[in-house]
Amino acid sequence: MIDRDLKRCLGQMMKGVQVVAATDGVTTRAYTSHWVCQVSFEEPVLMASVSPKHDTHPLIVDSGRFAVSILAGDQIEPGQYFSYPGRRFRYVAAEWMSDVDGWPVVPDSLAWLGCEVEEHISGRYDHDLFFARVVDSGEGRLGEPPLLYSSRHGWRTAGESAREKGDSIRDRLTARVEAEFGDGES
Repeated sequence: MIDRDLKRCLGQMMKGVQVVAATDGVTTRAYTSHWVCQVSFEEPVLMASVSPKHDTHPLIVDSGRFAVSILAGDQIEPGQYFSYPGRRFRYVAAEWMSDVDGWPVVPDSLAWLGCEVEEHISGRYDHDLFFARVVDSGEGRLGEPPLLYSSRHGWRTAGESAREKGDSIRDRLTARVEAEFGDGES
């Protein structure tokens, strides 16, 4: 069990919201996640954390693939729908799931990623970790703000930039280092 104070600290972490879905061609299951992340700059590889208790888990294990739909800020309803355990909803709402070339994706999401599992780490944590290569993708409403979540602050929409347009913090820091230490090429 996580200490209460530590749990409040961890709850400050704001993460993007995705719907992870898998299918065997007959049955499709999906769940809302904020535990999917890119793990490589050089290659298109993601890591998804999936509870073995969730009904999507065996579909990912058996098929070796899953789709990730990145939700837009106005997609709280499908995000909330897929956040319930599969036993409560024994089907996938047709209005919130479409088949795109064999990938189950949320329509009108910011983008979707088709992933093939390369490595599966099981039994070490309360969630299994799936490392997967992105082999297909589709753009949606990329210019719109994404849906975010933190356990402390709940659902949020990303919005305004944290810095002013045209302001390069990197340029200012580089100039400061050069002024104090030179260009470093001596």
